Amino acid sequence: MQLRQLESFLAVVEEGQFARAAARLFLSPPAVTGHIRQLERELGTPLLRRSPVELTPAGIRLVPYARTMVSAAEAAGDVVKDTGEDREGTLRIGVMTPGATELTPAILRSFSRAQPQVHLTVEGLGFTDFTSAVIENRVDAAFVRPAPQDERVTTDVLTLEPRVVIAPAWGELADADGLYLSDILDQNFVRFPDSTPRALTDYGTFAAARNGTPPKWAADQAGTAQDLMTGVAAGWGIAGTLYSLGRFYLAPDICCRPILNAPWEASALVTRRDDPRPQVEAFRRVAQLLARTLGPKLLPTSPPPVPGPLSEPGPGGRTSHGR
Repeated sequence: MQLRQLESFLAVVEEGQFARAAARLFLSPPAVTGHIRQLERELGTPLLRRSPVELTPAGIRLVPYARTMVSAAEAAGDVVKDTGEDREGTLRIGVMTPGATELTPAILRSFSRAQPQVHLTVEGLGFTDFTSAVIENRVDAAFVRPAPQDERVTTDVLTLEPRVVIAPAWGELADADGLYLSDILDQNFVRFPDSTPRALTDYGTFAAARNGTPPKWAADQAGTAQDLMTGVAAGWGIAGTLYSLGRFYLAPDICCRPILNAPWEASALVTRRDDPRPQVEAFRRVAQLLARTLGPKLLPTSPPPVPGPLSEPGPGGRTSHGR
């Protein structure tokens, strides 16, 4: 999905005609038609009915998202201009899957549109690269989860999300619509490599709720988020993550279940604290802008409800026994 496609889509919606939309965008009518057809192919559904021009239900749902994306991209250009010099260069961006989910490609697209002379490269990060890839100057910025606390880096929180557990879709936890911490702490957890930072291991195993009791580790370990999901699907164990992973990555052998009494956690953009380059500051400001404008649209409007009293139920007291 490209911004020029969204701009053409919005112009047709607002002008009511392809010809007027093309004139407004200084394009030919076939170019506008081509943009919308490409968008419809990518999304797999019609967005507009022709003669007369009318929105389909899918088109109606797309309009507010398209307006937000186009506005954010325009604002990103202003943000970049405010940082001063218009320098060339390369920014190396690390992504610990799934990063900030939809925000990650939106930030990359908006920055590239606003500052095309800066070349962006993207590198996948494993669990052991949580902050070390930035600190050791292997990447210039990294999308990670949870938000690290490290004085050597600058951390910009992009989303604040409910916690979920990923578990085998054929396992006992799949029968519950929602779970409490007491339902999962005694389960086997997929093991992280020994060199994984403590903050990430604690996050993945809900360490704050354990009162110092170590997790039960599965025999096999996972070094990346993809490895982790494969291990869960294979039945090695379970793992804690954020709400957006379950919405962004769907796999037939994995289920995501909300942990109703776990504190929310953050995804973040991390940069080196001593990096003075204006390109890095511009990238941070674009990320902050899109997190404010797009981030809330990607999350629940409120925390998942906790049925009954706020205290946890007794053993086996899950919220639902059947889906």
